[in-house]
Amino acid sequence: MRFHILADGDEEALVDLRSWLADNPGTAGVPVATVGGHGPTMGVLEALDVVLGSAMDIANFTLAYVTWRSVKRNEPPGHGLNGGAGAQRLTHGDSTVDIGHLSAEELADLLRRLNGTRPEGADE
Repeated sequence: MRFHILADGDEEALVDLRSWLADNPGTAGVPVATVGGHGPTMGVLEALDVVLGSAMDIANFTLAYVTWRSVKRNEPPGHGLNGGAGAQRLTHGDSTVDIGHLSAEELADLLRRLNGTRPEGADE
């Protein structure tokens, strides 16, 4: 299953999340690529492209994401997600979902449901 985590103008959050996922033993092997902007926003980091291949990948990503979000929200002002909006929306096909408030169980359930319905033309 392939989906995007959107920057929503907060590139720093995406860079931090990508680093977090790469350093986490459970998600280090999950393919995560950056997606840059087109046209006038060329060179701007717009999203992370994430590919999860198994139920274990979904569980590991969910735990890593929710832990990252919790750590970032507890940082002092001026750091991480404190007041920022990045890395809180997920897109899959034509669907966009705010995941910034979901519990680990809710996020895992969402990802499992999305994994059961692939967008047209998807090969993952």
